[in-house]
Amino acid sequence: MTALLPRVEIESAPTPTAAVIWLHGLGADGNDFAALVPQLDLRNCAPIRFVFPHAPDMPVTINGGYVMPAWYDILGTDLVQRQDTAGIHRSAAAITALIEHEMARGIAANRIVLAGFSQGSAIALHTGLRYPKRLAGIVALSGYLPLAESLAVERSFANTDTPILMCHGNMDPVVPIQRGEASRDRLSSLGYRVQWQSYPMEHSVHPQEVADISAFLQRVLAAPD
Repeated sequence: MTALLPRVEIESAPTPTAAVIWLHGLGADGNDFAALVPQLDLRNCAPIRFVFPHAPDMPVTINGGYVMPAWYDILGTDLVQRQDTAGIHRSAAAITALIEHEMARGIAANRIVLAGFSQGSAIALHTGLRYPKRLAGIVALSGYLPLAESLAVERSFANTDTPILMCHGNMDPVVPIQRGEASRDRLSSLGYRVQWQSYPMEHSVHPQEVADISAFLQRVLAAPD
């Protein structure tokens, strides 16, 4: 059994019936996006438990082997020519364990959203598209689809029609927008429903992006009639 990652949890209202598992980027931790919750307009959503896990510390090759919180190793600036397959699979297993934990707490899989920024976005996409039960949605911010060549074989058809929101800065020097666009196009070619938004920013979060995330969550986690 996979041990649960340490995490920050915030509930938008008592007795949550939905969950958002939100993964930070390289070198950050679960607190990085926790401060965003009060900025989200969730007025039409059911009560949500936001779960912000902390990635384990590991040496990162592109940063000279410096040890920092990371979901997997980054082996080069290209991001996709050489990938840390074992690390990606290890983090996917850890996030799957968090999904199962939320289900054990009474939240159905189709009321769970996976979200992430940068590296966290990559793991959210990788895990969510392979998860065997339908999820409510996937939010991928300033990231890309890792191990894209294996998705067609490994994907779960339970999440073929799961809504995906991809957001990217058009001046991003860390994950170039072309990498995000290539991932979007790959997903679209496989039949996924991708909502794509770009913003005049670098590797960060834009105010309009926050509004777009709010609208997405209100759509996929709307309170029951």
